[in-house]
Amino acid sequence: MDAYLLDWLNLLLRWVHVIVAIAWIGSSFYFVFLDASLTPPEDPELKARGVDGELWAVHGGGFYHPQKYLVAPKQLPSHLHWFYWESYSTWLTGFALFTVLYLFQASTFLIDRTVMDWSPGAAIATALGFLVVFWILYDRVCRWLGERDGQVGGDLRVGVVVAGFVVLASWLACQWFAGRAAFLLVGAMLATAMSANVFFWIIPGQKKVIAQIQAGQVPDRIHGQRGKQRSVHNTYFTLPVLIAMLSNHYGWLVQGSWNWLVLTALMAAGALIRHSFVARHKALVQGRSVPWGWALGGVLLIVAVVVGLAPRASRPAASVTSPVSLDQVQAVVNQRCVMCHNAQVQQKNVALHTTELIRQHAQTMYQQAVVLKAMPLNNATQITDDERALIKRWFEAGAR
Repeated sequence: MDAYLLDWLNLLLRWVHVIVAIAWIGSSFYFVFLDASLTPPEDPELKARGVDGELWAVHGGGFYHPQKYLVAPKQLPSHLHWFYWESYSTWLTGFALFTVLYLFQASTFLIDRTVMDWSPGAAIATALGFLVVFWILYDRVCRWLGERDGQVGGDLRVGVVVAGFVVLASWLACQWFAGRAAFLLVGAMLATAMSANVFFWIIPGQKKVIAQIQAGQVPDRIHGQRGKQRSVHNTYFTLPVLIAMLSNHYGWLVQGSWNWLVLTALMAAGALIRHSFVARHKALVQGRSVPWGWALGGVLLIVAVVVGLAPRASRPAASVTSPVSLDQVQAVVNQRCVMCHNAQVQQKNVALHTTELIRQHAQTMYQQAVVLKAMPLNNATQITDDERALIKRWFEAGAR
């Protein structure tokens, strides 16, 4: 019953997390598009009011006319909508899901003894340290390299250093944690920085601007510049975070001694593709050709990963083409699977301690152990590629 309720908690948390993440990412993408698509106003009245950019759009059967003020309007409206709960809700639900899946079950999901043999407490503390330390380093880089003489800039300097930290974190995570946990942890690390940007800089900066306006002061431009900088960083983090989060469904993706390189390549591809869309918005407004080269670079990176991870074809030996008996499959299952799938312990409601049960769950075995390589979890029982191939041949021959 405990495992059943845990699965329900996992499902519901994941559902809510995806819902609020869609809301946050959607609003983030929209405002990045809006900022890149604004044009200087032509109406003298708009200029007199301090409008710096405007956009006419049509959607849902109506016309919209959003306007952006360079720093702030001269007079604040009575109703002002804030965008921050989408970010906070995404992080809170994501951290809750990470806690339920990985921290509460560190020995099973966070630790792979063949990668790093350490205690659950040490692994949990280190995982949480990833979230905190990366934010501190990232924030310091943005402040030290991205702000000079009261102005925010240095995007290239900041980007290069932060990218270096991400690569280092990816390598360390893959040296210390199970593959799935490592990929997910790097994604959570970036997502934490994204939400921290909103919590520590974007929203407080906006509140300071409002307080200065209400006090009759001229708003300090640094708050808007800093908020814009962090918002742009967030939009580039988005696709790398998503691929890191999705990766834990694909065992073949997170395994291997070069898994950290796979992760960084896919995240880099996501950042390049995202940059292509950001640059596209600006190009369309300025009447220039769309720089699809960035997206092409991202696609080529993905192709390189696909080719690099492709199974290597080998000439089958005569014994490999011979039929596989159920007894052979049962011998593998007894050694690699039954300790977690038996009459007493039925992980995921699957038991495999008899030949009848093996035939009953043949489809699941094939999907999880052969196609996805998701089982055994973290390959705790050290199933070999030859044993996976044996299950594959047995299933594809009809699972007799």
